[in-house]
Amino acid sequence: MNPLVSGILPIDKVAGVTSHDVVALVRRHLQADRVGHAGTLDPAAVGVLLILIGEATKLMPYVSDQTKEYVVTVRFGVTTDTQDLEGRRLSEVAVPPFTVGDIDRLAKRFVGRIRQVPPMYSAVHHQGRRLYEIAREGREVAREPREVVVHSIVVEAVEPPVARLRVVCGKGTYVRAVAADIGEAFGCGGVVERIERVRVGAFRRDAAVSSADIAEIPPPTLWSRVMPPESGLSGWSVVDLDAAGARQFVNGQPAATDRAESSPILVRVHESGGPLLGVGELACGSVKPVRVLHADRPGARVLPA
Repeated sequence: MNPLVSGILPIDKVAGVTSHDVVALVRRHLQADRVGHAGTLDPAAVGVLLILIGEATKLMPYVSDQTKEYVVTVRFGVTTDTQDLEGRRLSEVAVPPFTVGDIDRLAKRFVGRIRQVPPMYSAVHHQGRRLYEIAREGREVAREPREVVVHSIVVEAVEPPVARLRVVCGKGTYVRAVAADIGEAFGCGGVVERIERVRVGAFRRDAAVSSADIAEIPPPTLWSRVMPPESGLSGWSVVDLDAAGARQFVNGQPAATDRAESSPILVRVHESGGPLLGVGELACGSVKPVRVLHADRPGARVLPA
């Protein structure tokens, strides 16, 4: 493999494997030195997992910040310590009849900028340890609520005691916690029965490579499915630099541009419509480097055949 190759590989993760398992499989199969993922999926969850390769790993905080869309099956009348059916049951009660309208009214309470308590079974750090490590010891600790954004919750179908929801949310939102909160508001509790992440930013599940197929796909074919790094920043404003400005930018210096903003914004920076040079901060007629993708300078990026 050319060590300068980088990009984003959209994976459709199957149930039963961890996000780390998928990263290790891609790293081994493509013989790539630097591989990471943007946004963990629970082992039982399925759907879009973005794998970042090479210099594209520098874009991880920005790609992780993309809006995510889930299809979630919620079972009411049950609570567990993991907020899904994998955990230890804490309660089980009869569920009153309900309609799409009933769940829709409850769900609306959790749309917008909300405060959410991270689940004990999550990767949030507490005093240097992951919460799930503490939970596995049978302990529970106090967690501070975090502000997250839920853009929409649409009730797609109900078949009591189950409802299927489509949730569009921002970074850091725990869909299991949303389901549990709706169940608590209903008065009988609720857990996630199935989570499917159908979209991350512009990446959709129907265009992703199944994690179950990775090992069987010839590496050149798999490389052909790797998207350029800039695909992870779709929708961003773009600044094009001339050759002299591009040299300044990749060497860590601000580059002049004829664009100006009333307040600083992050932008994609390219040389004359070419590959991504990096992320810059645009303000006052110049763009300052924030993240530079050195391996993707014009003329250096070569994809395998």
